[in-house]
Amino acid sequence: MSDWFAHPWWLASILLVLALVAAYVFVLRRRTARSLRFANLDVLKSVSTGQRDRFRHVPFAILAVGLLLLTIAMSGPIAERDVARNRATVVLVVDVSQSMKSTDVAPTRLQAAQAAGKRFADDLTDGINLGLVSFAGTASTLVSPTPDHDATKKALDNLKLAEKTATGEGIFAALQLIQTLNAALGGDNAAPPARIVLLSDGKQTVPSDPDDPRGGFTAARKAKEKGIPISTISFGTMTGTVDIEGPNGNTETVDVPVDDKSLHTIANLSGGDFFTASSLDELNKVYATLQKQIGYERQRGDNSRPWLIAGTLLAIIGSVAALFLNRRLP
Repeated sequence: MSDWFAHPWWLASILLVLALVAAYVFVLRRRTARSLRFANLDVLKSVSTGQRDRFRHVPFAILAVGLLLLTIAMSGPIAERDVARNRATVVLVVDVSQSMKSTDVAPTRLQAAQAAGKRFADDLTDGINLGLVSFAGTASTLVSPTPDHDATKKALDNLKLAEKTATGEGIFAALQLIQTLNAALGGDNAAPPARIVLLSDGKQTVPSDPDDPRGGFTAARKAKEKGIPISTISFGTMTGTVDIEGPNGNTETVDVPVDDKSLHTIANLSGGDFFTASSLDELNKVYATLQKQIGYERQRGDNSRPWLIAGTLLAIIGSVAALFLNRRLP
């Protein structure tokens, strides 16, 4: 019972409410019996109003229910609820390789990622340190984790495309940012929980083997060792293309399908979650899910307020109804 109520002994007060109901029924029946004993039945039938008799017990019933709810409120009901985190670290890792200029996601993959990333920064709870890393052939640390989410929004606006895709370097750079912040906060044990959110559309090209010491899979295993899950977002479609200018000045159309498999593997290796998005709307929904996962935590706590409000309102309604229907308090 203590798992459900902080003060379960107050539930014994329900017996008082039931006793009140029993007393009401007893008095009502006794009054009816007395009336029938001494009253002229013909006169009683002529002056009684069926409509009023039909509803005269409603005010007391409402009041009794209100008292039951107030009794539950006094018992301190406990419930799980989402509570905003006041400490956490998140690093966005965004792919800026040339494939991100594909227009299969309007207006382009990169522009959609920028818009969704800024919305994510806006919606993230204030107590979370947010950082930003971009990567193509190398990784660039754009914003160290900070509660000033506007800094990340400004940096997202300035993302520039570059050659190649070094997914592992982007993850390693994010891990370094988190490690640096944790050291400043007193070490890993004293540091808040951390998460990496990796958005990419393509297969790693540098190095070619993701199991290389600087590869994406190796970086994911390192994140797992550090207890930092990576939530990966595979962004784009299987039909994406980009126009690449060749050495002779000719333009060549190259297929750039998303690589769900490798991003799924990175999420699994790190203990994180894998998402897919093929439009800005879908990406916003993914970020909304992540925002809820990262920005809030489930906690058990006092849930008496809704019971208190409902009980009080019913008690007031019951009293008012008694005054209007029965011309007296119940």
